[in-house]
Parts: sequence; structure tokens; C-alpha cells
Amino acid sequence: MAQLSEFLTPLDLQRIGSLQVLARLVVEGYCTGLHRSPHKGSSVEFKQHRQYVPGDDPRYIDWKAYAKTDRVYIREYEEETNLRATMIVDQSGSMGYEGSGGMSKLQYASRLAACLGYLLLQQADAVGLVTFDTKVRKRIPPRSRPGHLRVVLDELQKSRPRGETDLGTVLHDLAELLPRRGMLILISDAFGDVANILSALAHLRHARHEVILLQIWDRDELEFPFRQWTRFDSMEQSGVHHLVDPAMLRRGYMEKLAAFREELTMGCRRHRVDLVPLVTDEPYAEALGKYLATRRRRS
Repeated sequence: MAQLSEFLTPLDLQRIGSLQVLARLVVEGYCTGLHRSPHKGSSVEFKQHRQYVPGDDPRYIDWKAYAKTDRVYIREYEEETNLRATMIVDQSGSMGYEGSGGMSKLQYASRLAACLGYLLLQQADAVGLVTFDTKVRKRIPPRSRPGHLRVVLDELQKSRPRGETDLGTVLHDLAELLPRRGMLILISDAFGDVANILSALAHLRHARHEVILLQIWDRDELEFPFRQWTRFDSMEQSGVHHLVDPAMLRRGYMEKLAAFREELTMGCRRHRVDLVPLVTDEPYAEALGKYLATRRRRS
């Protein structure tokens, strides 16, 4: 079975240890201080203790446990899940690209998902996972049990880049599969028809999900550093390749890249979707930490 240490180093855990994933929208579940909830009251069935973190409501501190252990714990109940978060990881062929970053985009995405899963479960939220390429390949429903992280890590460990995808179509399908609102964290390079992708994101937002798009880039894709004649192989269509002079392509490529990024950025802003560009040569725990710190200040 997969271990957390296979995804995150002790330094990664140190970097993210004090971070929190905050929901901006009203979420379904019981409110213990981190998130707002549309429901009132509390469940009567005790579930477990968890360690107090800044922002928790002091009313739910178990003072008897404090007297015995000299540590501050929060009492949780069966329905006391602040947030249902689903990580949606793209494992299509283009995510297999490994250039100057030292790891493939899918490897980077898997480590980001491991970071987020760890953080969310540490704050007693429910975490689920969806992987997809041409279609949804695996769906693990959100759970808040501490041992659930192992289930998520096992699936991330199995992820392999394969085939092409139509991201917009997959997201439209997911909107029908995820009826209960929550936070959706899409980890993908988001390559595809931008209009279709934005339509699908609007569909998810209409279903009252909060959506975060962590867009994964390799530095080569952003800077196109190739200088000599180069063979480019399709990552999603087997046997398709082209031998070209990069100097003839660079200007057109950079123009199309800028237009693609601008259209996606403006569309995400219009639909109130957080778009977070991440590059595989950036330490993933550090990059995620910067985003979550910024998000907390905005919240």
C-alpha cells in the first residue's frame, strides 16, 4: 500500500503543516470554525477527537480530555464534516510530458493531490478522488476518516498517463455524478477547446460547487526553448510525430499560447473559478503553500 512518504518529504510536511484549505462558499456539513454551513444544530452521535487548530470554535473543546492530556482537542460527531472536497486528476497522455522540470506533469499533479488530501483530512474534512482520461476512470467518494488518505494515495500511485481527453465533456459528465455541492479541485494542464472547458466549469458552478483549477505546466511548454531541428511526438495519439525546425514555429506557438491562456484566465474569472498556474520545476509544497496563504488572506 502507498505511504505518504512516497509523495511528500518531511520538508514538504513542514512547509504545509500550518496551512488550511478554506471554503469561500457555503458548504454542506457541520460548521466547526473553518467553513460556513447552511445547517444548524449538531449530531448527537460522538465520532472522534481531533486536535484543535486556530479558528475552531472553543465551544467544542473537550475540557475533560484537556485535563487528562494537557492537549486541546475538539469533539467531532458523525455529521461533523466541514467540507466535501473532491480532487479531479487528469491522467491523459499530455500529462506524461517530462521536460526540464525533473518530473512529469502527472507525477507533479499526484504530489499536489497528496498534499491537499493530507491537509484536508488533517482539518477533518472529507476527501474524494476522481481520475480521468477519455472518461472517468476511478471515483472514490469523499470520506473524513484518517485512514482514508491511504485509499487516495493507493489510487494516485496507480495513475499512468494514457490516451487523449476532452476535458469539457468529462467535466460535464462529472457535474451529473457529483450531486452534493462541495469543493472541486481540478488538477490538469487544461488542454482542449477553451469554450467547451468554460462551459463545463459554468455547469459545475451552476451546481453550486466551488471550483479550483490547478493548471500544470512544464517550463518547456511556457518558453519553447528548442533551437535545433526537433522531433515532436504526440502524447495522446500513438505514432503521430513531426520533425520540424523550432525557429519556424516559435512565434506562432507563443502567440497561440498567450491567446489560450488569456481566454482561459478571463473565462475562469467570469465564472468565479480560481485558476492557479503551477510549473513542475517549482517545489509543489511551496507553490501550494503560496496559493493557500493568498486564498486565506482573500477570505
